[in-house]
Amino acid sequence: MTRHHRRAAILSIGDELTLGQTLNTNSKWLAERLLEAGVVTIEHVTIPDDVDVQAATLSRLAGAADLVIVSGGLGPTADDLTRAALARACNEALVEDHIALAQVEAWFGSRGREMPDINRVQALRPARATSIQNLHGTAPGLFATLPGGADAFCLPGPPGEMFPMFEAAVVPRLRPVKGLVVKTATVHCFGIGESEIAMRLGTLMDRGANPLVGTTASGGVVSCRVRFEGEATEAEAIAAVKRVTERVRESVSPFAFSESDPSVAKAVVQRLAANGQSLGVVESCTGGRLGAMITDVAGSSKVFVGGLLTYSNEMKTRLAGVDPALLAEGGPGAVSPAVARAMAVGGLERLGCDHCLAITGIAGPGGAVPAVGDRAPKPVGLVYIAHAERGEECRVRAFKMFGDRHSIREWSAKAALMMIWLSPAAPATMLREIIG
Repeated sequence: MTRHHRRAAILSIGDELTLGQTLNTNSKWLAERLLEAGVVTIEHVTIPDDVDVQAATLSRLAGAADLVIVSGGLGPTADDLTRAALARACNEALVEDHIALAQVEAWFGSRGREMPDINRVQALRPARATSIQNLHGTAPGLFATLPGGADAFCLPGPPGEMFPMFEAAVVPRLRPVKGLVVKTATVHCFGIGESEIAMRLGTLMDRGANPLVGTTASGGVVSCRVRFEGEATEAEAIAAVKRVTERVRESVSPFAFSESDPSVAKAVVQRLAANGQSLGVVESCTGGRLGAMITDVAGSSKVFVGGLLTYSNEMKTRLAGVDPALLAEGGPGAVSPAVARAMAVGGLERLGCDHCLAITGIAGPGGAVPAVGDRAPKPVGLVYIAHAERGEECRVRAFKMFGDRHSIREWSAKAALMMIWLSPAAPATMLREIIG
């Protein structure tokens, strides 16, 4: 009886991955593609170049999943051990695949080179396994059914080779459970903590619910993930996900900014572009990070006019027109609502835009100002953000950010963008919990 692929495990191999020398992006991509095909990944495993560990892990995963996708370890060098590990897990010897060998030789020949003898090992496979052609490199993939019935696909680690091989050789051989449908959606939020979101969602997050709702947080953005998994028609599954997604969006309003991309900058750029409006920035403690976020968005040139980097007090006056008295001794100082407002209003006029965001604060680790007389202290993480909009009163908000210098600067830039996203009528405490 043919075994369906309901649950998958993804196994990534390489010392460079376990030691943190290389970022593992393959697992994320594979899990997303499997989910699109109706196969749910239940485990991600990363292990070193150790044949004993690899063989044992393959055997263990074969008992937990119907499908195991392996990436890495198919090169020609001594530390490429996936072939040997697969053979051991299958209780088989390695044999030379003459077709695979011809393909490796042809790859070198097409580049006017003779195949080094070391690459001959790449044509080895377990006796009852089959080789998978690699049109983009020298490492053929492998397919085998492991003892117990789980299918294993072994693919090379380089994404430029693995991605097309997965599409060409794995996707057509996937066997999701007939009638089982998996559909997902995501609502991205910023300006509200994960715990408060959980309180708002209430029973929507019950682990026995279907669709199931879960949350993940990264860089201040909390993503509410909705997943339906069960026997249903395509239309029924889509309707169920849509219904729950709408409830999630209503629950986290007004902090939801996207259902497609976790970039606050992209959401703001798209909204301003749709409204035919322009944006400029004046930055102090973020040192250009806000402008960089905006210009990372494809098509931002339709919206973004530019920015003023006013890191010093002199530049705040010269470029943004901040009154020197505000910065002088006895004045409120550079990190103050008055200076944030002056930066935003000055930038609005000098840059000739419809919206201008200004940020001034103390990113740390030094720079904190102690209390003097009746003046409150200015701790590391104190940030003032102003949003000046043509024809509207300039809004200024104070934030107490937590974390290291990078986090304070990163989240300050996102908070500034969120000030445009949120309604001007939103209460001043709307973003009070954004960083913790």
